[in-house]
Amino acid sequence: MDKAKPFSISKREVWEAYKRVKANKGAAGVDGQSIAELEEGLKDNLFKIWNRMSSGSYFPPPVRRVDIPKGKGKTRPLGKPTVADRIAQMVVKRYLEPILEVHFHPDSYGYRPKKSAIEAIGVARQRCWRYDWVLDLDIKGFFDNIDHDLLMRAVRKHTDCEWVLLYVERWLKAPAQLEDGSLIHRDKGTPQGGVISPLLANLFLHYTCDIWMQRQYPQIPFERYADDVICHCRSKAEAEELRAAIERRFAECGLELNQQKTKIVYCMDSNRRRKYPEQKFDFLGYTFRPRRTKTHQGKYLVGFTPAISNKATKSICEAMRQWNLHRRTDKSLDELAQRINPVLKGWINYYGHFRKSALYRTFQPLNNSLVRWACRKYKSLRRNCHEGRLWLQGVMHRQSTLFAHWQLSQIKAGQ
Repeated sequence: MDKAKPFSISKREVWEAYKRVKANKGAAGVDGQSIAELEEGLKDNLFKIWNRMSSGSYFPPPVRRVDIPKGKGKTRPLGKPTVADRIAQMVVKRYLEPILEVHFHPDSYGYRPKKSAIEAIGVARQRCWRYDWVLDLDIKGFFDNIDHDLLMRAVRKHTDCEWVLLYVERWLKAPAQLEDGSLIHRDKGTPQGGVISPLLANLFLHYTCDIWMQRQYPQIPFERYADDVICHCRSKAEAEELRAAIERRFAECGLELNQQKTKIVYCMDSNRRRKYPEQKFDFLGYTFRPRRTKTHQGKYLVGFTPAISNKATKSICEAMRQWNLHRRTDKSLDELAQRINPVLKGWINYYGHFRKSALYRTFQPLNNSLVRWACRKYKSLRRNCHEGRLWLQGVMHRQSTLFAHWQLSQIKAGQ
């Protein structure tokens, strides 16, 4: 500690923050500096961050705005802070997160230590069996519409640390820089993509949604992952009442429901057979809907269960298409497998956690690409794609674990 500085921030904290940022990787911000470039003068660069933060003279640079596609021609704005700014944000996050974590609701799962999306999906799955109705909430432009005054009031409720309050407020006001260099000044919102943003977003919804739900509707359980919220109701009337009440509550806090995407869903299964137009919803990459399910006794019934969503399947297929595997005839089959298996395993581990057999069709285009690869690589297969498929089936039979997704064929066959 340097007692001459107005703020007591240890150099060790800046070092630990740097290690976390490096592990998370990420692109450069408006200054174009990568993590590797920051490391060229690491000691001096980290000292500058510490010196400015501990003296109160740290002012965050603009956040580089990048629009990423989200389907149907629409985009989602992401804010990319500089590497140095991410380190500074991590210093504040490491201080603030343990203080807030003990207060957060147990059914808030997003961006929290020892919490996960899979856990949220599993809890939602069990509650859909016990409750007939779901209110699926969609908040319109949540990260762009967080009220700064309300958020700062929430931060002050949990800490009076001057430097934390100072830098959180500066990050909220930091402008966004577009590709042409122009700046957009903000009076609300927090950039989606910042290190500190998920924690601040959780704090805002903790008071806007979680605590309010616990106080006003304690009989209605919910799962929230960041701004994705699912509420479980016993009747359609209860769901309609809750929707109207939440709409009023959010309006008080400067938020708005997306009327087209917010919906009330009936959890139809073998025991709940009434007919309603809405019988499915998406949550964290999974679609919950009635599905034919085999019991442990070998009988078939209809269960309201999750499986990979069409949107997630489309996203995976697009990513695989960009690999252009059929053109990589300079590589062996083993080299291709070694290259893509880590990604495949990540998808399978997440989307295969519930109803893994549904992934079978997701990876069929990948097998088609491997057939095309074989037909381009081997002269004997070029004139007959049917022979290429037979060749691939032979490889799958002999080396069923070569590609991570090939074992899904065995799961599909066993069901």
